[in-house]
Amino acid sequence: MKVILTKSVDPLGTKGDVVEVSEGYARNYLIPRQFAVKASDGALRQAEATRQARIDAETKALADARALGDSLSGTRVVVAARAGDAGNLFGSIGSADIAEAILKFTGVEIDKKFIAVASPIKEIGLHEIILEPHPKVSVSVTLDVIPA
Repeated sequence: MKVILTKSVDPLGTKGDVVEVSEGYARNYLIPRQFAVKASDGALRQAEATRQARIDAETKALADARALGDSLSGTRVVVAARAGDAGNLFGSIGSADIAEAILKFTGVEIDKKFIAVASPIKEIGLHEIILEPHPKVSVSVTLDVIPA
């Protein structure tokens, strides 16, 4: 039986995919839980439109991420923070602070969830920060922490 997935089902596929499953699986599991609908001509056209819209959105997101990566690649961002004589910060610099510094220095607004920091930065000096605006795009930015 052909069904159209209305939600992503791990072994079968993602939302909008048309899959062939056994009648019992479709009738007893997928359709009652609203994971799928029976494939009719109208539903197939709608599924194709949904699938095409998803592909277009993914392509646009990747292009936007690559443009963001090109604009930030090799950028040096300076952050001033209070520090002791030994170079240790009073507090730490996290993802939100880095996003704010990138906005201040480059004018590019980036979501803090795209910033990959293994642990909060607690020392003065240069630190390599990885930005991941898309799973297929990774950008390296140098963060220069100076005493305030």
